[in-house]
Amino acid sequence: MNIQFSTKKSFAKKLDANDPLKNFRKQFLIPKSEDGKDLIYLCGNSLGLQPKAVKKSILQELKDWKQLGVEGHFAAKFPWKDYHEFLTEPMARIVGAKPEEVVVMGTLTANLHLLMVSFFNPTKEKYKIIIEKDAFPSDKYAVVSQLKFHGFDSSKGLIELSSRSGNPVIPTQEILETIENVGNETAMILLGGVNYYSGQAFEMEKITKAAHAKGIVVGFDLAHAAGNLKLDLHNWGVDFAAWCGYKYLNGGPGGVAGIFVHQKHIQNKNINRFAGWWGHDKNSRFKMGPEFVPIPTAESWQLSNAPVMAMACLRPSLELFEEAGMERLNEKSELLTTYLEFLLQPLLPKLHLELITPADFSQRGCQLSLRTLHNGIEIFNLLALNGVICDWREPDVIRIAAVPMYNSFMDCWKFASILKALVEIKSKN
Repeated sequence: MNIQFSTKKSFAKKLDANDPLKNFRKQFLIPKSEDGKDLIYLCGNSLGLQPKAVKKSILQELKDWKQLGVEGHFAAKFPWKDYHEFLTEPMARIVGAKPEEVVVMGTLTANLHLLMVSFFNPTKEKYKIIIEKDAFPSDKYAVVSQLKFHGFDSSKGLIELSSRSGNPVIPTQEILETIENVGNETAMILLGGVNYYSGQAFEMEKITKAAHAKGIVVGFDLAHAAGNLKLDLHNWGVDFAAWCGYKYLNGGPGGVAGIFVHQKHIQNKNINRFAGWWGHDKNSRFKMGPEFVPIPTAESWQLSNAPVMAMACLRPSLELFEEAGMERLNEKSELLTTYLEFLLQPLLPKLHLELITPADFSQRGCQLSLRTLHNGIEIFNLLALNGVICDWREPDVIRIAAVPMYNSFMDCWKFASILKALVEIKSKN
């Protein structure tokens, strides 16, 4: 990136003025302080902000429920029976998939279990699961319980990736070497697309190719990747993936999630699957037949009908993604995080902070993880007192995310200015 950055406030203003996506910020509700000023919100990696259009979207469903009752399933402005279908194509574009490979449904960990019913098929010789050592705890709980459910000792069946150097970032080459070394014993890989702790974005295409060469099924938890990275799941050949809808996708707290199943698996009628009536063939679903006939798309993994209110929260955000496009969001994300890193680098050592997220943008999204080497929680609390909403993760990391959809370059400058003020206070003490 051949840009000469400056620490001057005027430079941040110039970047904002030239930002082709600057008007999207106006489509979101920014949390405010008691005196009515915008807080510096750098926590979209934990909970995305509310699009202003959400209120209208929910009110529409409340109106239709009030006026139509059960007939809203067919006569609502957005008929409830097929509500998930309004979300399919935009979601598919966000994750780089064909529409038939994606469905918005359920919640993240429940969806991972449903997918592992289909894709974790261990044998006595090939039963192990590869996961990153610092995976989000829910993912580890899920894969350990799957191993136990199939009768395997998780202490032997779980292979946890970590860097030989002890750094939080795991070099891709070391991951590929692990796949080569234990591939004959491994049934499945389940990695986070972006590691929640370090902010490292895994090289999913390379990992998938190497795993498939060893006959290993590949899945990704994209909670921190969907809406953050430019994904290409279909062309990468990923077998399955799942993600939540409440982080970068701005679907609201505990919002509805989504899954991806590669086209090559969808037509397999013999695939293991927990079935429910909303995964049944649409043409005969209401004939209430006794035999399950799967829809020939990822929709066949659905169990129950659409949670309309949750989907009404997500739909306005997906419309904004359609307008902005992942290509442009990715371009801004690179500029935004590179600028933020530039502002932070001279300040971090003075506050005993260390950036552990890869410097290479191809191996990160918009999250930067700052490992605290001394009094970290105190720094985090001081940031909060100074109007910054970010994120603390035990044992020692402050996570910040400058989200391109609604964060500005001025947000980055203000955050760095607060850190600079903390440095000055520290030097006087």
